[in-house]
Amino acid sequence: MTTLQPQEVLNTAADGILRHASIGALEFETGGYLPEVVLGYETWGTLNEDASNAVLIQHALTGSTHVARGDSDEPGWWDPLVGPGATIDTDKYFVVAANMVGGCYGSTGPASPAPDGRPWGSRFPMVTIRDSVHAEARLADLLGIRRWHAVLGGSMGGARALEWAATYPERTARCAVIACGAASTAEQIAFAQAQVLAIRLDPNFNGGDYYEGQAPVDGLGIARRIAHINYRSEPEFEYRFGRNAQGTEQPFGSVTAAGRGRYAVESYLDHQATKLAGRFDANSYIHMTEALMSHDVARGRGSVAEALAGVDSEFLVAAVDSDRLYFPEQSRQLAAALPNPVKVHMIQVPTGHDGFLTDIHQLHDELSASFFPRG
Repeated sequence: MTTLQPQEVLNTAADGILRHASIGALEFETGGYLPEVVLGYETWGTLNEDASNAVLIQHALTGSTHVARGDSDEPGWWDPLVGPGATIDTDKYFVVAANMVGGCYGSTGPASPAPDGRPWGSRFPMVTIRDSVHAEARLADLLGIRRWHAVLGGSMGGARALEWAATYPERTARCAVIACGAASTAEQIAFAQAQVLAIRLDPNFNGGDYYEGQAPVDGLGIARRIAHINYRSEPEFEYRFGRNAQGTEQPFGSVTAAGRGRYAVESYLDHQATKLAGRFDANSYIHMTEALMSHDVARGRGSVAEALAGVDSEFLVAAVDSDRLYFPEQSRQLAAALPNPVKVHMIQVPTGHDGFLTDIHQLHDELSASFFPRG
């Protein structure tokens, strides 16, 4: 792995290509410590002379740094939003996306080698949303960015964007929080706990030190199934799958339950589980999930209104109307608690929480009007 110096990065960076930056030692909010942390990140566009055109985009729980295709052959997860001539026009803005510390897309995480040469595994410290923001501030320093033109993200990315505004208000000119509230609710924590336990109870988990053996892919797959049910909506499941059988399989009529075939919706969840297990580390899934469980912008700061009282960032708050993981009401509560309350913009899709990914283009007018004016 090659770690370039900041100016070398800015002079040689291709759009949408993974790079790495060493940010030094990091102390974590709950007392953990890493002697050396590397952040994986990608950039698009060119930073201007006064570094006033920098935009930070935050990924969701299992998201990567690859927001847009750029010069790569791989589609990005927000291609409609970022690129030449797009809502966030990379001919005008310099876009940065960093992999959260603890992740598995280029940043130091549980699978990374510790000083003794073995993976951190079970020894990796607990990560919070605030830890992520502190690490990203170090990256911004290295890139010469003192103040972001805007920080935005959806779901866990929205939690990180909000935490940027609360922790570094002087460095966050604008903040867009999409499909996320001010804190994780009891129900969200409950669903998250079931996912984490599914991984930890996998026979191959080995307390988190499984890197020399079989990975706990079955537990990770179950966790993904639980999560994905919340990411989509009941009307979508009913419309797409109903009670249909998967192909020629027979879900009803088997002598034993173990021998029956699958319903189509079960096959869909199996597919989602297999896809994630092929690209994501189980320990990172636990750490990202635990970080999102910890999300509470008001922790140690009083009420949400008190936590944000000194924030003068311009806000855009948006929700997905069919979201059953982050209910729109949570976005309304956040918007009302801001020093200057704002309207909640609604992404209107029948498919649920993932609308913040699939239909982000619906926010083009709102983002263009205040955050990224044309021309």
